[in-house]
Amino acid sequence: MKVLIADDDRLTREGLTDLLEGEGYQVIPAFDGTEAVRLFQDHSPDFVCLDIMMPGRSGYEACRCIRALCPDVPIIFISAKAEEIDRLVGFDVGADDFIAKPFSVREVVARVRAVARRCCASRPESEDEFQMDDLTVIPKELRAKRGDAVIDLSPRDVRILQLLHDHPGKALDRTIIFRHAWGEDYFPNSRTLDQHISQLRKRVEHDARSPRLIATVHGVGYRFDPPSE
Repeated sequence: MKVLIADDDRLTREGLTDLLEGEGYQVIPAFDGTEAVRLFQDHSPDFVCLDIMMPGRSGYEACRCIRALCPDVPIIFISAKAEEIDRLVGFDVGADDFIAKPFSVREVVARVRAVARRCCASRPESEDEFQMDDLTVIPKELRAKRGDAVIDLSPRDVRILQLLHDHPGKALDRTIIFRHAWGEDYFPNSRTLDQHISQLRKRVEHDARSPRLIATVHGVGYRFDPPSE
């Protein structure tokens, strides 16, 4: 899933890029509103995050242009201009959501996941849900369910679980998992993968110390062992 981020502050732009790439999104960075519109036309991202105060073309102007190109694409403003009038103008020009700076990582991740769920749900080709033991994974909702419990997932979480599910009982090499979940452009890093798996286990396993869904295969990678019939 592709997200366009436009912010003239390099540190903010790079911080958001690192954060969302860590969640499994393909990020398209832009340093101002003019570049944001051009990159939107070139790459057709699934949703857009815009700062308001940018040189050349403001976030408001960029939002209007993007809305004219694609009326349905979700747009989030992330801005230090967070007075009531700023929010009202943002919504008036077509924004779907507004996040005030300084923002918390958890807030950005939660808001972006909410947008991503809407994007996934609107796609007719969204993957069907699948079962891993007593866990039901629902890709189009970026969620999993176990009984009444609902577990939020990132696109990367879903890709990892889908890969393991599609190869039951097979030990999957770390490089295979990394390239499937991170993409061919990323150089495999076992520590990055292992840390991600550790965090994912805490959310989807009954007991992360004795995993049933994502078993470690020492010297190789990971494996999903379906329950015996």
